[in-house]
Amino acid sequence: MGKSRLVTLALAAVMAAGTFAAQAPANPRLGKWKMKSDNPAPFSNVMTYEPFGANGMKITVEAVNAKGEKTLWWYTTEFDGKDMPVTGQENATTSVRRINDRINQIINKRNGKVTTVLYNILSADGNTIANSYMQDDGNSKTTNVTYATYERIK
Repeated sequence: MGKSRLVTLALAAVMAAGTFAAQAPANPRLGKWKMKSDNPAPFSNVMTYEPFGANGMKITVEAVNAKGEKTLWWYTTEFDGKDMPVTGQENATTSVRRINDRINQIINKRNGKVTTVLYNILSADGNTIANSYMQDDGNSKTTNVTYATYERIK
């Protein structure tokens, strides 16, 4: 096979791969999201969703509490329900499984025990994420339910 034919085949393969990638639906959660809050500054909470692996995501949370203390933690998921370590939180793991294209179930554990089960719900317009957090007492009993809304940072 001649060199020019190899180059032509390579270019065709690259163009086909580019076309396929362009046609593959992007994860609608990718990007930065800020928690809506009435808390005064310096409070903030920003989630960043980035691509990870073949179909997964890296989730990074940067927060500042009312005292100005900063925290940063992150984990990765392939949406397969497997426990993954949380960097920045001691003895913590998180598992994520996709319920459907708009809802993910997230289970947080500390030292192997469930601490929180939450549902991450993406709005139909893709600009809001609602999280419902159910605190677990370690014996599979819900002790508290809280909600947070995140808006896409554009």
